[in-house]
Amino acid sequence: MRDFPSCFGESGVQVSDSSSSLGTSKASQNLVTCLYQTQLFSHSCAITVTWSKNLMGQGLSIAVEDLANQWPCKLEIKPWLFSKRKGSKSLNAESGKIDVFWDLSAAKFGPGPEPLQGFYVAIVFNHEMVLLLGDLIREAYQKTNANPPSSNAVFVAKREHIYGKKVYSTRAQLCNNGQIHDVSIECDTVRLKDPCLEISIDKKRVMQIKRLPWKFRGNQTILVDGLPVEVFWDVHSWLFGAPTGNAVFMFQTCLSAEKFLPWSTTQVLRQSQSQSLGFSLILYAWKMEK
Repeated sequence: MRDFPSCFGESGVQVSDSSSSLGTSKASQNLVTCLYQTQLFSHSCAITVTWSKNLMGQGLSIAVEDLANQWPCKLEIKPWLFSKRKGSKSLNAESGKIDVFWDLSAAKFGPGPEPLQGFYVAIVFNHEMVLLLGDLIREAYQKTNANPPSSNAVFVAKREHIYGKKVYSTRAQLCNNGQIHDVSIECDTVRLKDPCLEISIDKKRVMQIKRLPWKFRGNQTILVDGLPVEVFWDVHSWLFGAPTGNAVFMFQTCLSAEKFLPWSTTQVLRQSQSQSLGFSLILYAWKMEK
């Protein structure tokens, strides 16, 4: 079973069961991985969408996994190649055919690998729209001729890498179909003898951890959009590791999480199913060189 989120290679368009372990390489630091739950052929399935970025441009990887029988399908796209910025690919599944359509020809990107607007990625099973990402909804339905989904896919978890020297920021949802928030993590571990960890949501401080060398791992509950969100942190590498080490944070709407990291895809989905499909945001905060 692959760990969530899986770290896929960049070897072209293929269908396979291979995955590589999550490490601290340059490749793994330029990934945003999103996990969705949906229904295919009456089975609960996981769809993992990974956006990558390197010196050549942006890349996209999609994996579909049947959680009942554990058969995987995997598709990789290199949209920085002109022929791959728009296209489609079919995958043979157990009870039908999975069609993946994408159009990234006019996509606009921010500093990260995930497109912000001007794109669509559509996954269709037996003429039904299973998952649709992006803002070009009308164009996606025109291209695919797909029927609307009988049940909507649920955004279950996201992993992202963020960078900074003292402040680490991103924009993210903290629940499925939730409001997008500005998430800021601030911690100065260089100039202060007793560093403090602060987390802000939409520029409002929601958490402060003092005496951090004694509390480099822990968890605390905050409220976001009226929902309790459990925040886990591990900043051991910032305080006692390499100068360019990374800390790990997880924001989870399920309050009874029993494990930290890593989680497998199955574990994430089973945990979410048992608690009304809560959401997990996992952030790897990398300290940039001085």
